[in-house]
Amino acid sequence: MADLNVNINNFNIRYKEYGKSQEQKHLLFLHGIGSSSDRWSDIPEALSRYFHSISVDLIGFGGSERPKLDYTISKFREFVLDFMHAIRIDDGKTTIIGHSLGGYIAAELSIENPNIIENLVLIDSSGMLDKPTPLLQRYLDAAISASYEELKAVFEQLVAQSWRVFPILIDVFIKRINMPGAKHAFESAFHNSTKTQIGLDRLRKLQDVRTLIMWGRCDNLIPLKYSKPFTETIRNAYFEIIEDAGHAPFAEKPAIVCEILREFLSQDSH
Repeated sequence: MADLNVNINNFNIRYKEYGKSQEQKHLLFLHGIGSSSDRWSDIPEALSRYFHSISVDLIGFGGSERPKLDYTISKFREFVLDFMHAIRIDDGKTTIIGHSLGGYIAAELSIENPNIIENLVLIDSSGMLDKPTPLLQRYLDAAISASYEELKAVFEQLVAQSWRVFPILIDVFIKRINMPGAKHAFESAFHNSTKTQIGLDRLRKLQDVRTLIMWGRCDNLIPLKYSKPFTETIRNAYFEIIEDAGHAPFAEKPAIVCEILREFLSQDSH
């Protein structure tokens, strides 16, 4: 599987695709802030046995272009809509799986454009923060400084067990955050996603969208308590807590998360 590229509004966007049958249902993976499609590791490929899987680098991140934009949630939502249209997965058969910032974007898209979404999966999602958590603020500071030691200290708090942070993860992050436009995209997306909220009234609009909410028990970035607005407002949502996992449970417990996803997605949605 090679990296693919598509032109969205004159910007080059990187994505990965596993399986190409338009007859299958689609999975679209949206990563968190400062991350990329690589972060999902082998999960999209593993699920491609059953589904048409796509993971995309959001505009401003990873291997996608990083234009000088105001990276608002609505801008990201429009980008994802345009991307889905460009690769022809806006046919109502798509499950959007969003992590952190990607969860906020996925929720907004599902609220505003429910006709093109079949299921929604939110993993340690932002969207209900009234301000940055202390670790989120520290993450921003470390990203802008691009200091190896500061990033290492932050990354070790993002996981349940600090030994799970490999040096290459930090090295790749530093390489990407030092690319032209990357720090602006990070900072803009950070402020826009931590100073705004979906709101409970709008969250209730997801009642008719089949939803899975997943959270790492040891998440220090967006702690478990922030799952409550989602689980208590989206009454019909399935909820899974991943033990011994931090902010990205799919990275620490990929086999468990992959099986939960497979079971949820294999159930009849009607």
